[in-house]
Amino acid sequence: MFIDGKWTTAEAGRVFASTNPATGEVIDEIPDGGSADTVRAIDAAENAFASWSQTTAYQRSELLYKVYDSMCANREELARTMTEEQGKPLRAARNEVQYGADFFLWYAEEVKRTYGRTIPAPRADQRFIMHYHPVGIVGAITPWNYPVSMITRKVAPAIAAGCTVVVKPAESTPLCAVETFKSFEQAGIPGGVVNLVTAKDPAPVGEVFLNDHRVRKLTFTGSTAVGKHLARGAAEQMKRTSFELGGHAPFIVCKDADPIIAAKGVVLVKFLNTGQACISPNRLYVHRSQVDAFLGEFASRVEKMKAGSGFDESVGIGPLVNEAAVEKVDRQVKDALEKGARLVTGGRRLTDNGLDKGHFYTPTILAGVTPQMRIYREETFGPVAPVIEYDDTDDLLAMANDTSYGLAAYVYTRELSTAMQLFEGLRFGIIGINDINPTAVAAPFGGMKESGLGREGGPEGILEYLDVKVGGFSLR
Repeated sequence: MFIDGKWTTAEAGRVFASTNPATGEVIDEIPDGGSADTVRAIDAAENAFASWSQTTAYQRSELLYKVYDSMCANREELARTMTEEQGKPLRAARNEVQYGADFFLWYAEEVKRTYGRTIPAPRADQRFIMHYHPVGIVGAITPWNYPVSMITRKVAPAIAAGCTVVVKPAESTPLCAVETFKSFEQAGIPGGVVNLVTAKDPAPVGEVFLNDHRVRKLTFTGSTAVGKHLARGAAEQMKRTSFELGGHAPFIVCKDADPIIAAKGVVLVKFLNTGQACISPNRLYVHRSQVDAFLGEFASRVEKMKAGSGFDESVGIGPLVNEAAVEKVDRQVKDALEKGARLVTGGRRLTDNGLDKGHFYTPTILAGVTPQMRIYREETFGPVAPVIEYDDTDDLLAMANDTSYGLAAYVYTRELSTAMQLFEGLRFGIIGINDINPTAVAAPFGGMKESGLGREGGPEGILEYLDVKVGGFSLR
């Protein structure tokens, strides 16, 4: 763990293993922190906040540039650690490291644009000044599916704003967090500004974040169920929160769309990170007139995808995170088939060529999916694409919006009026129109409804870590 600028073991002396999901082999042992370690990290963050919050935007900017340079220099080592511990193909891991580093580059620039303002007063002898003030200590809980960039997407704007941070990374990918913090250390971030507490059981760390009044902001990426629990706890002390939670993204292929182009697009986004992405399409609505052409191209491409270790450059599908993830995917597929869905391709666990030692599932396409099937309602978080046919008489917007989630949605159409109608009518925070990657460091990321609160990235991202302070001055 990394507390107050020093690498340290857990106070209780416990450790836990980090394993390779492609082989099941133990990679290393990590300190298993708990409540006492979390308090120690918060102590360090509190001590550092007094001086760090008083630094200028230019001083913080200079340091963020150094972190960016450090992460870029360590890109290959970070990527290889990610492939070994999380499982994604090495090429994708390299892309994630660069994306993660880019948050420091963006906020190194954006911190100098967190302008206050003067406000016209109703009295001639009065002046109003508004400026931003750092929230304070931030407790950050990050996921395993993007184990580097989800740390930097929180840490970069937080420290740019003048906050100090305690990070609790996912128990499945602690080594990725350790390697990321090595880049922070190399860049010379002062002790206590960023702290890392690794733990096999996240509950004790989370409870300290909720109950310690010094933690004024809680940011979390993960499941909606856990997010709701944290939101309830944070409300007791009115802590600031930003949550990026589950998704159940519709992917709409309109009647006027090119089904071949749409199929090419969905392959890239549906099987990104083996389907383990919160913005991954979970319901593919394809107009009945387009289904045959779409499925033909889609299946042809999916059947060529190779599963295996991410260190093999020819591999496009890595392992799922654990055995429970494989079982969940398989349960959804079997439920759909029992209720009348048609298996186009895939639909089974992979055990050939040594893959039985890892957590692999074939890239799968299901056709004829209906609302009665579990996969229609539940987030899959795996490599299964359920296709739902619709007709001109169906209310497409109502079908797509029929979910408690509201993170991402995708639309393929050649009509500007259709694109605008769907963009305005879809109740989702991120919408790709003929675009399977509607995200960037400079663009705010986040959802509506039960997909979360707040935004990460863009100018909005730093505002999540700033309080508004207003001064009224009487000139009499």
